[in-house]
Amino acid sequence: ADYYDRAGLTPYLDKLGFNLVGYGCTTCIGNSGPLPEEVSKAVNEADLAVTSVLSGNRNFEGRINPDVKMNYLASPPLVVAYAIAGSMKVDITKDALGIDQDGNPVHLADIWPSEKEVEEVVASAIGQEMFNTSYADVFAGDAQWQALPIPTGNTFDWDPESTYVRKPPYFEGMTMDPAPVQDVTGARVLAKLGDSVTTDHISPAGAIKADTPAGKYLTEHGVERRDFNSYGSRRGNHEVMIRGTFANIRLRNQVAPGTEGGYTRDFTQEGAPVSFIYDASQNYQAAGIPLVILAGKEYGSGSSRDWAAKGTALLGVKAVIAESYERIHRSNLIAMSSSP
Repeated sequence: ADYYDRAGLTPYLDKLGFNLVGYGCTTCIGNSGPLPEEVSKAVNEADLAVTSVLSGNRNFEGRINPDVKMNYLASPPLVVAYAIAGSMKVDITKDALGIDQDGNPVHLADIWPSEKEVEEVVASAIGQEMFNTSYADVFAGDAQWQALPIPTGNTFDWDPESTYVRKPPYFEGMTMDPAPVQDVTGARVLAKLGDSVTTDHISPAGAIKADTPAGKYLTEHGVERRDFNSYGSRRGNHEVMIRGTFANIRLRNQVAPGTEGGYTRDFTQEGAPVSFIYDASQNYQAAGIPLVILAGKEYGSGSSRDWAAKGTALLGVKAVIAESYERIHRSNLIAMSSSP
């Protein structure tokens, strides 16, 4: 924000609708808020393939906004340029972005700064004193941070009422000597997936919807809808993260054809009804039935997200059978005893 202020860009960005709304994870984690109601309604009723253009570092399907199917990553100036154009169908290297007050077409070349202009603005707007001021007491924290109560003792004092940090079950029943590897027999397929299933499909980090198992869990524990936050912010609570595994709104599970999202069929119930993946996995585990995942090529691509393997294991998945795996995710599956 200081960069923009000192460069004199803030008032112009405000006029274009690029307002400062916060610091930290916003757009890239799905925290930029819903689309206008009439826009969201039109998108869903007409099944429109709408896009976003952002300068963040994530373009996973359904991550920026559940109504937005495609996301393009671009530099900040190009984000502004596409916003002015209002469409991805234009060729911004040739077509006009808009019309000025005198009726003349305005092209990207007309507003794109030269390298010399950029260097001059950077030299005038960024100085060493900015970093000295901002980072001098970065480890001390503000008054609120310093006022936080600090627990004492040699071990962490788990709060059973916390919806953010809970004692995880990974070490329950663990012995000094590892248990021998056992064959997987009598398993059921929890999900049959296609190619290029990313870790964000497996363990989404975006917003939590109210009608999902994770949303229902938070509601039952007294959390208001406005305070749900994101899966990424609640990764210290395994109860939320298990319920969020395979809950990506764009997941297509061939076990439950015609659905989109975290659904499967529960063969422990009469008629094998369509069910949330989490709910079905609980029934399978209660019945002592191991689970497997089937997938195509490039399974686990994208971010090396540890919860994609943790959540898979906690759902009772004993093996993931795919044509190929992303290297780090494959290692994480092995570490969590879900054999790839």
